[in-house]
Amino acid sequence: MNIYNILVVEDEIDIAIAIEAYLVNQGYKVFIGHNGFEGLEILEKEEIHLAIVDVMMPKMDGITFTMKLRENYDFPVIMLSAKSEEVDKIMGLNIGADDYVTKPFKPLELLARVNSQLRRYTKFLNMVKGTIIEENVYVIGGLELNTDTKEVTVDGNFIKTTPSEFKILTLLIKSPGRVFPAEEIYERVWKEQAINTDTIMVHVRNIREKIEINPKNPKYLKVVWGVGYKIEKQ
Repeated sequence: MNIYNILVVEDEIDIAIAIEAYLVNQGYKVFIGHNGFEGLEILEKEEIHLAIVDVMMPKMDGITFTMKLRENYDFPVIMLSAKSEEVDKIMGLNIGADDYVTKPFKPLELLARVNSQLRRYTKFLNMVKGTIIEENVYVIGGLELNTDTKEVTVDGNFIKTTPSEFKILTLLIKSPGRVFPAEEIYERVWKEQAINTDTIMVHVRNIREKIEINPKNPKYLKVVWGVGYKIEKQ
């Protein structure tokens, strides 16, 4: 298992310590700077794989720090801010941040963002280095399915599926955007003629409960009324 080094640049000591505790508990190694200058000093000494950066800090703020960071590094940056105005989010993303979390945040939300960004960054590095990525891994946004290990993850978090749910999800994710009628899903998963497809509706509902943040407003698994089901392209 890879050990990732995470830089936390946050002037509020209590918040920095709390973030460190969450990350260390997940197996990450953490370095803390309390302003942009300290963050840059750490970058010169340590190999960092992801940075969590507060926007409002003394001496050097997070926006300036991220701009300087982007001159030499391409690892993911997640920005933190107590402000929720859209202009702050747009500014952060425009100067090179990869994601944005508004304070106060839930620890699990931040960890999910960290896991997701590191997984994507690792795949990017593998492609740059010419490493062969697993052919049997399918990724749509934060949803990832591995047909070799029979694992499903959402934003880096493992999702437990039944064999039937996994087969349905595999069928759909291999052809994102394509609408599969319930009859076709039944016949391709169960290998027999579809007589009653009500079971497909039940399985789809169960899958949504597991992979969607809001099952009533799904991001991935969509229903095309009167036609069938599909995994939405991201």
